[in-house]
Amino acid sequence: MEVKIESSRLLKPTYKGINDPHSSTTPELVKLSLFDKVTDDAHFAAICAFRAPSPTNSMWESSLAKVLTTFREWAGRLGEDADGNPAIILNDEGVRFVEASMDAIHDDVMTFEPSPALLGLHSSPWGVEELAQVQLTRFACGTLVVGFTFHNKLGDGYGTTHFLVSWASACRGVDIGAGPMHDRTSFFAPRDPPQIEFDHRMAEYRPKGTRFLSGYKPMEETVVHRVHFTKEFIAKLKAKISSRAKTKYSTFESLMAHLWRTMTMAHGVEAEETTRLRTTVNGRHRMDPEVPKEYFDNLVLWAYCSSKVGELVSSPLHYAVEVIHSQVTKLNDRYFRSFIDFASSKVVEEEDLVPLTDPDAEALYPDVDVNSWLGFSMRFMDFGGGKPFYFILSYFPMEGLLFVVPSFFREDGSIDTYVPLFESNLPTFQNIYYSLDDKIETQTYANSCRQPVAALMAGTS
Repeated sequence: MEVKIESSRLLKPTYKGINDPHSSTTPELVKLSLFDKVTDDAHFAAICAFRAPSPTNSMWESSLAKVLTTFREWAGRLGEDADGNPAIILNDEGVRFVEASMDAIHDDVMTFEPSPALLGLHSSPWGVEELAQVQLTRFACGTLVVGFTFHNKLGDGYGTTHFLVSWASACRGVDIGAGPMHDRTSFFAPRDPPQIEFDHRMAEYRPKGTRFLSGYKPMEETVVHRVHFTKEFIAKLKAKISSRAKTKYSTFESLMAHLWRTMTMAHGVEAEETTRLRTTVNGRHRMDPEVPKEYFDNLVLWAYCSSKVGELVSSPLHYAVEVIHSQVTKLNDRYFRSFIDFASSKVVEEEDLVPLTDPDAEALYPDVDVNSWLGFSMRFMDFGGGKPFYFILSYFPMEGLLFVVPSFFREDGSIDTYVPLFESNLPTFQNIYYSLDDKIETQTYANSCRQPVAALMAGTS
C-alpha cells in the first residue's frame, strides 16, 4: 500500500483577532497534573475512515485551526515552568497537518486486519516535538482515511474523544460548547495532613531499574490478531459467569477475564508462574467531589490483577472475573486521594521513584496490559459527511498490549479486540478464544505447556 504525501506543514490556531494570546510576549503554560506525570510519555496512533462525500481538506484544516484556539494544549509543546515543573507550553507552535493520497480503491486494499501497512496512514509517533499530528489520506474512490497521533500527556481517552468530537462540530459549523479547563492541578491538592492509605510503589511508581510487568525484548516475532466478539457471544459469556457468581459483572470485566485466561493458556507458562493483568480505571466518577465535566486531561490510574497461572486456567471463569472486579473496585475515592498525597510527598524524590510506565518495553509476556476505548462517543465524530465507518488503533506489535474498541463493522454492541501474541502462541489462542468449554480450554493449556518456554523466559529481566 503506497501512500503519496502531498504536503506536510505545521497548522497553528487561527484567532482572527479574538482573544489572541499573542499580545503577551511570554507564552502561557499549563502545569502537568500528578496524573499527567505518571501516564505514558509517548504518542498513540489511531485511524478512522469516512465514505464519500466528505468535507474538503481545506474545511478539515480551517476547522482544526479554529478548535485549536480553544484546545491550545494540542498546539503546544512539552516543557517546564520557571521552577522546573513539567508543563505544556501554550506557544501555538502548531499541529503537524499532512495531506496524502492513494491511487487505489479503499475496499480493495484495506482488510481491517492489523498490519504494518497501517503505519503509512498516519505520521510517525516516534521522536517528534508536535503533541498532535493529523494525516488526511484520500483514496481514488473518494474514501477519506484520517490518521492521528496524540501525546498521552494531552489527556486520556475521555479527553481525546472530546477533542475529536469538538473538532467535528467545528467542521460542521456547530458551536463546540465549553472548551477544556486549562487548570490541571488545583483539583488535586494534597490533604493536610496527608493520608497515604495505600502503597503506591510498584503501582504508579517504581524504583529506577525495576519493572512490574515483564517488559523485555522479544525473542520471536509478535503477531497482532483482531478478534471480533459478537453481541451473542458476549451474552453467552456473561450468562456463563453469572450462573456461578453472585455479583453482576460488567461486559468489560467479563471479556477481560476471558481474554486474560485464554491468552495465558496460549502462553503455555508453567502453573507455578504468576501472570498479571493491568487495566486503566477512570477516576472521574470515583472521586468525591467529582471534577468538573470540562476537565479533559488525564485522570486514570491502574488496577493490577494477579494470579498463579495454574489457578487462573483451572478455575471456573468467574474466578478471573472476581480477581479483576475486586482490584478495579479498590480504586475508589480513598485510593485516588491516597495517590495524590503520596505523589505530592517527598517520598518520590527521596526514594528516586519514577513512573511505572516503561516506554522501552517491547513485550509483556506472560502479563497483559489492557487499553479500552469502550464507552467513548467515537460515533459522534461527524465532520459533515456522516460518522466514520470504522475506528481502529494503529499497528502496535507489543506482545501482551491489548486494545479493546467498540466494533464499527456491526453497530450492535459487538466488540473488537487487538491481541498481540508471539507467533508460536497464536495457533493455540485461535483454537480457544471462541470457546466457553472449560474442559477444552484446560486441555489446550495442558498441551501448550509441553512446548519449550525455558528459552523464552530466560530473556526476561
